[in-house]
Amino acid sequence: QVQLVESGGGLVQAGGSLRLSCAASGRTFTSTLMGWFRQAPGKEREFVAASSRSGGTIYYADSVKGRFTISRDNAKNTVYLQMNNLKPEDTAVYYCVAQRVYSDYDVTSFRVYDYWGQGTQVTVSS
Repeated sequence: QVQLVESGGGLVQAGGSLRLSCAASGRTFTSTLMGWFRQAPGKEREFVAASSRSGGTIYYADSVKGRFTISRDNAKNTVYLQMNNLKPEDTAVYYCVAQRVYSDYDVTSFRVYDYWGQGTQVTVSS
């Protein structure tokens, strides 16, 4: 059974930083994308970032470019999201995602990700 378990969320002031981690178990995602989505109250799920296994192909939402960095540790089957210069509008539940089969078609769509974590809350105060 595949599980994605996020950690690292919390409360931080605007301008601060947090690092989210997502540990995968049940299979290794050696050839598929892993990444992050977020969902704020009353809003739809929003793509944040995704990375290939090697990190050679990375995608970011425009809203987080230059502030967030995604990385993977394949030995640990883990994906990270370093979030700097956080803003109140970054407040959301952040979900780790992974593909069962590789696809680079519309990577910002939740439909191309088969596995989801339970989410971790990130709250940024102004």
